[in-house]
Amino acid sequence: MTHPLVRAVRDGLAELADPAKAPDMRRYMKSELPFRGVPKPAREILGRRLFAEHPLPDVPVWESVVRQLWDEAAHREERYLAIDLTGHRAYARWQTPERLPLYEHLIVTGAWWDYVDEIAIRRVGPILRADPATVSPLMRAWAHDGDRWKRRIAVICQVGSKEATDPDLLAYCAEANVGDPDFFLRKGIGWALRQYARTDADWVRAFVADHPGLSPLSRKEALKHLSTTA
Repeated sequence: MTHPLVRAVRDGLAELADPAKAPDMRRYMKSELPFRGVPKPAREILGRRLFAEHPLPDVPVWESVVRQLWDEAAHREERYLAIDLTGHRAYARWQTPERLPLYEHLIVTGAWWDYVDEIAIRRVGPILRADPATVSPLMRAWAHDGDRWKRRIAVICQVGSKEATDPDLLAYCAEANVGDPDFFLRKGIGWALRQYARTDADWVRAFVADHPGLSPLSRKEALKHLSTTA
């Protein structure tokens, strides 16, 4: 049975659809799923309204709705709203390590940077900071996973953590992927290092100096805003 919130999301996106914008949005994201042509601001307003109108009573129902929006999506915006639902403030108390299998499913089946980066930084990252003893070992395992998007999650999940960053975990996940030729991993390593440089520039300079095997892209990104390069 289709949950009323899922129906409301589909109907709301259909009402906001702009067929003139949809092809360019799909082309930019290289998306297999078509777009409705709904820009992010309008989609977020729709989501806030519908999530308030259709409160979900517990974790099983919430997760079922997320999965239905995601797995049965006919348009990419449905998946964006599934991710938005996972981060809705009404369900913040449910953001625990028990949600990581759900996020793993979204990561592996979504398999593209726009999904993965949001989940990494705004879902996995906060759970990691709240329960590092549980989540850090999993990120270390994901850093060696056969799925490149799980490896990217492990590398970038601490972006934005500032002083709460675990530099040992950052180093481990970056080192595990230094030799990978994948663009998204190389870019992710550089991004993670660049962001941590805002908190500890000397640590990042030292890391770059100690890892001559870093790709030129990773090195360039890591040192982008530092006055002294390694």
